[in-house]
Amino acid sequence: MNKFTKEMVQDYAEKLLIGLTDEENKMVLDEFEAIDKNIDIINEIPNIEKVEPMTHALDDFTFVLREDKAEESIPIEEALRNAGKTDGREIEVPKVVD
Repeated sequence: MNKFTKEMVQDYAEKLLIGLTDEENKMVLDEFEAIDKNIDIINEIPNIEKVEPMTHALDDFTFVLREDKAEESIPIEEALRNAGKTDGREIEVPKVVD
């Protein structure tokens, strides 16, 4: 697999609408480099491809699904009383993306 580059990180940041400074870009690249080193170590384990993926960390893990029952919910007016700003039946939140 190709290593991440400064240009790749910048491209992904722009697609996600998050601007990165050169310092932040370097920090992300350093993190990816550390992750890549760990993955390389794992890939060196003999016969790693024969290991079956885990579905849970505990071998004796069992779960019981609860019965799916419809329950009464609170009226929307009561839920909106807990909100700061509202617009009709909607909650106004601060704008986070330009």
